Amino acid sequence: MIDAYQASSQARVNAALDPLFVAPSPEMNRLYEAMRYSVMNGGKRVRPLLAYAACEALGASAEQANGAACAVELIHAYSLVHDDLPAMDDDDLRRGQPTTHKAFDEAYAILAGDGLQSLAFSALLDPRLSSVNAEIRLRMVTTLAQAAGPAGMVGGQAIDMGSVSLKLDQKALEHMHRHKTGALIEAAVQLGALASGRAQPAQLAALQTYSQAIGLAFQVQDDILDVESDTATLGKRQGADIARDKPTYPALLGLDAAKAYALELRDQALAALRPFDAAAEPLRNLARYIVERRH
Repeated sequence: MIDAYQASSQARVNAALDPLFVAPSPEMNRLYEAMRYSVMNGGKRVRPLLAYAACEALGASAEQANGAACAVELIHAYSLVHDDLPAMDDDDLRRGQPTTHKAFDEAYAILAGDGLQSLAFSALLDPRLSSVNAEIRLRMVTTLAQAAGPAGMVGGQAIDMGSVSLKLDQKALEHMHRHKTGALIEAAVQLGALASGRAQPAQLAALQTYSQAIGLAFQVQDDILDVESDTATLGKRQGADIARDKPTYPALLGLDAAKAYALELRDQALAALRPFDAAAEPLRNLARYIVERRH
């Protein structure tokens, strides 16, 4: 069931993203090619799926969340481009293909990431991609800015860079990942809910509990796959976190306990959705998918 939903959501967000990569003048063609390459070269599109599913859970159409879905994917793509740079994680492979700085060069990778970050906010404000009023749109911009910036994803990356070779306890590890990975996943759900134009405070609170749980579960499962999977399946270098001596959940808890924790987080997410009816079934399926995926 999740496969069909994922395929339809991927097609929807890809169709919305594609027109954003048209260079306004010929001298910018290479920049826009690097931006397109960084976004349109595959990917699970988990964050757009969450935005669409949250919007539908509140009774609106998925298309109403196109702006939210594009925005979170553009921010995610920008973060990957910059994370892969030699100054950061120095990765050569992403989604089974050369990373942006390998396919182009470091300068264009930096510029592409910068461009994608700005483009995310343009997409969120584009009336062709969603039709919510100005007040809701302002809340959405604020939500994305907080999630993507130093109080969220960027701050988490800074903590991650400072944690290499350190022995973090579980509280510190979760603090890092609630920022680095969880913040944008939480934003995807909140933005999708806001895009519906129907979100009530109690619903947003329940969805925040859900998204906090799956955001952490996503990272736990990533750490598990870094141990158990292989480079061809992952589309990126397997064992990279171990090689860099980064703190991970399997290293801290043990592999079996990490798997049990991922399932516990899944159950927390599902419990948060009890007030919602069958329209939230895609969100429930996504919580299951996040801990069952193999790449």
